[in-house]
Amino acid sequence: MVDLTIDADQVAGRARMAPAPRHVLAVVTGNGLAFYDFLAYAYFAAQIGRTLFPAGQAGAQLLASLATFGVGFLMRPVGALVIGRIADRRGRRPAMLLSFGLMGLAMLGLALTPPFARIGMFAPALAVTFRLVQGFALGGELGASTAYLVEAAPAARRGFYVSLQFMSQDASGMVASLLGLFLATHLSETQLDAWGWRLVFAAGMLIVPVGLWLRNSLPETLEAPAAVGAVPTAEPAPLMPLRRLYVLGFLIIGCGGLISYVLTYFTTYATETLHMARSLGFAATTVVGLAGVVFDPIGGWLSDRYGRRAVMIWPMAVLVAAAIPAYVLIEQHRTAGVLLGLAGLLAAANNLGSVAALVAVTEAMPQRVRSGGLGLTYALGMCALGGSAQFMVAWLTQLTGSPLAPAFYLAAGGAMVLASVLAMPETAPTARRGRAHGRAA
Repeated sequence: MVDLTIDADQVAGRARMAPAPRHVLAVVTGNGLAFYDFLAYAYFAAQIGRTLFPAGQAGAQLLASLATFGVGFLMRPVGALVIGRIADRRGRRPAMLLSFGLMGLAMLGLALTPPFARIGMFAPALAVTFRLVQGFALGGELGASTAYLVEAAPAARRGFYVSLQFMSQDASGMVASLLGLFLATHLSETQLDAWGWRLVFAAGMLIVPVGLWLRNSLPETLEAPAAVGAVPTAEPAPLMPLRRLYVLGFLIIGCGGLISYVLTYFTTYATETLHMARSLGFAATTVVGLAGVVFDPIGGWLSDRYGRRAVMIWPMAVLVAAAIPAYVLIEQHRTAGVLLGLAGLLAAANNLGSVAALVAVTEAMPQRVRSGGLGLTYALGMCALGGSAQFMVAWLTQLTGSPLAPAFYLAAGGAMVLASVLAMPETAPTARRGRAHGRAA
């Protein structure tokens, strides 16, 4: 059994300087584009379903569209294995260039797919194909880019730098939601179904050339293998077997993804379940994204200062306690203030803890398997738990007829995260050194 190590700076054998801003921008831009594409599909699932899928009984097109959204998760483990292997053997930069290029291809393909009325079953077939390509690319993207940030950042600021990953995801989701809000306000339902949703994917393509150029200039952070005959560097004492870390990472990341995708379902939930104005649905997911932009870096900074465990545990406990009462209030009042305020509260709690969780899992992995190990853990968790979240919420809502189905699903996911986090060791270098000094005193 392989044991994990904690301090990447010790493995590297040197202190880290803060990475250049343009290098950080190159990494988080690619990650942001990946989630812009994925969340744009989630936001416009109803429109895509009515355009690219055959009509059937009530709700069938939405379920088919959400199932296609989920099918992209099936390729994430494959992408994590293939692109992660490239990142751990050839370097982080070539892996990130490959994933970014494939994401651009998938976005362009979906935006140009003709409607079902014109090409029949080729439309859903093409949609599925491009979601598989996108899932493959995203499966390799997060492991390589997060490993890069952990390795490039100073040890005492890893939490903050990795928080920029989540911040880019939430900012991109907010941009997609704002664009959706603008289109929903200025286009008719027919126009939005026919071509309005395509503009969102076409807009994302504008950043692809810039992102490829920025990533091509990145310095490599993967340590070169030791020369033949060289004395290997001693590794720090392990805190946990790697196999156990994979299991905990799977549960933490997978259930965390479940929570995130249930929150991004607010657009569909508000309009299709509560029959509120479409503009309010997009406004709710805009608030979810804004909460991430604000609270992601705060969560990263707090985890650098006070340790990963505390910042993982308390916000998640708040989310579990607040989920069901929040949805009860939203369903009873169905007003803009209640919807937006409680969506922001749930998102803030989720974002504060999510950053610390990703940092803890990432920095716990040895560099030699960090990109592939993190990518595979993330991909499997998202594939098994996150990718099906919106489909399951829609299906449970239709099955039970209860608008509170998302609340129970959200609370259950949060409880699983909380239980898994309690089994994780502290990985923040500052917090571990502080406890060591306290014991020595």
